[in-house]
Amino acid sequence: MNTLESKNAKQMMKSWILPLLVGLCLLSACKQTEDLYIYEVNNVEVNQADVEKVNLKTDLEFVSIVYSDLFGSTLPAEELSQLVRTYNSMGDKKLVEDMIIKDLLTRSDVDMPTSADMFADSEQFVKDTYKRFYTRVPSEYELWFLKNYIDTHSDVTPEIIYYSFLTSDEYRFF
Repeated sequence: MNTLESKNAKQMMKSWILPLLVGLCLLSACKQTEDLYIYEVNNVEVNQADVEKVNLKTDLEFVSIVYSDLFGSTLPAEELSQLVRTYNSMGDKKLVEDMIIKDLLTRSDVDMPTSADMFADSEQFVKDTYKRFYTRVPSEYELWFLKNYIDTHSDVTPEIIYYSFLTSDEYRFF
């Protein structure tokens, strides 16, 4: 190899080495500044118990179940008969349901926690309410949402929560 060719080969090698070294340095510098994050995930049981609720409660079942859910006892036969007659005499079932539920919730002997109890342990209140009215445990989202709602709205009462459960579509089915 002559000197001219040798010079060209060295210059060519130098022109490749410098960008290669700079590239390697940049790559190693990037890897050093990257942080490694490790996330832990809690196991959550996911179920869809309410999906199986396909049987609509009859008028008689609805009225007697609302009463037993609120008072923890069976509805006296004559009062049940009167409520069912009222329920069947009106065309707008949702209006009658609303009136019956509001009437039952305003009675003094309703088995309902106080607002102070609800705010003291809102998570347990939500769990108990789901078990009482829907006969299931709330999903993680349902628990979070309702607990958060109770904790951030000081004007909410147990009556309002109970009313919303009793008038929901899920409550009409079993």
